[in-house]
Amino acid sequence: MTISPDRIRTRLPGISTRAWEHPADRTALVTLRSLAGFDTVLRTLSGLLQERQHRLLYLATAVRVDERQFRALHQLREDCVEILDARTTPEMFVLQSPQVNALTIGMDRPFIVLTTGLIDLMDTEELRFVIGHELGHALSGHAVYRTMLMHLLRISANIGWMPVGGWALRAIVAALMEWSRKSELSGDRAGLLCGQDVDASVRVHMKTAGGTWVKEMNHGAFLAQADDYERSGDLRDGVLKLLNLELQSHPFSVLRAAELRRWIQSGEYDRIIHGHYPHRDTDKNARISEEIKEAARNYKQSFDESEDPLIRTVRNLGKDVGAAVSTVGQEVGDTVTKLGKRLNDWRTGGPTS
Repeated sequence: MTISPDRIRTRLPGISTRAWEHPADRTALVTLRSLAGFDTVLRTLSGLLQERQHRLLYLATAVRVDERQFRALHQLREDCVEILDARTTPEMFVLQSPQVNALTIGMDRPFIVLTTGLIDLMDTEELRFVIGHELGHALSGHAVYRTMLMHLLRISANIGWMPVGGWALRAIVAALMEWSRKSELSGDRAGLLCGQDVDASVRVHMKTAGGTWVKEMNHGAFLAQADDYERSGDLRDGVLKLLNLELQSHPFSVLRAAELRRWIQSGEYDRIIHGHYPHRDTDKNARISEEIKEAARNYKQSFDESEDPLIRTVRNLGKDVGAAVSTVGQEVGDTVTKLGKRLNDWRTGGPTS
């Protein structure tokens, strides 16, 4: 068990959430934040989603973390808040449950929930990573937008805000799930920035995949599984991978560890630790067009470097895949823009067709 509570960690004053947000995630967030009147819509939906009821439920059924209860977790949260220079400290609750889970809930006042199953499974540094991951969700507003978007999908058939044709709705679901998966990668980056312990970040995913017997696992072998997954099989396996992932809100554990490794290898993690990162006072200058271009570049790079048999075959067809892949990078931004316009029309009584 690796525990280093006294290790000095680099503080990141004024850091913007854009520093750790995956390009596709960042595109959606910048788009949503730029929509006129969006805060009003969110507060309206907040009433529908009964946010207050959820918080009251956890106040009554779980244990609120503070300096008197779960003090170690309280200290880890304080450390993460200080490292990411968060302006507020979200509430945190411990819920008795054998499930290994952590989540961030809420719109006006996001709060974090950790299950006892997760706490029992993780050591101190792994818990630091998890809490940093959830704090990243809270600071980026992931709970706000994921909750709102998923709620829109559930009620779309009844009030007609979105097309309800089978394939049209499926395309929207696929786009939203893709954003959700990318937001989890963003959370992992925030967790690493809080803990600044690469080994602990990998162990979290090893344990979520294989349980407490981490002494029987190996970092290198675990990460090699992602490479095998990427390269293995034929066209049929490539299609099956897409089908397995299509409706998943979270990436698979092995693939998450590999994505975090790629982010570290890109040099971005080291640049942030050495003070080269966007600051929150420049967030207002972020341009949607630039974020969409960055997302497209990211998707195209992943496409060009992929060893997946299906993607390899598509590349080898000799078609202009560059333009096609760039379109994928734009899908998340386009989807949330359309949803935002629907919401504004609904709020103002304008056209909803």
